[in-house]
Amino acid sequence: MGLARVPLTIHSANGDHRFTVDVAATGEQQQHGLMFVRSLPGDRGMIFPYDPPQNVGFWMKNTLIPLDMVFIRADGTIARIVTAKPLDETSVPAGEPVAAVLELRGGRAAELGIREGDRVEWER
Repeated sequence: MGLARVPLTIHSANGDHRFTVDVAATGEQQQHGLMFVRSLPGDRGMIFPYDPPQNVGFWMKNTLIPLDMVFIRADGTIARIVTAKPLDETSVPAGEPVAAVLELRGGRAAELGIREGDRVEWER
């Protein structure tokens, strides 16, 4: 079964940034994530929703490209942004319970001026 694809917007101080993201809703989809993907356009990504919010950790096993991990609180604000290196199996913790984790092409958040505290909206 394929992943649902939804629009997502990040509201930051310098404007709105729009993406199209795949939703990794099931445990199997979340476990696979963006493994083996060789490129990711700047306006694409993947979101991992958690209901209820959880203090999750992510790693880059079998992930071939750098990714920005954007940890999102239940109120939609960004708690933390980490740029992870390809194939790094070190767990990157959320640091607090989050309602979702958004993965974007590595460095994209910095390119767009997206910061902690910015607000994220997507179809849930």
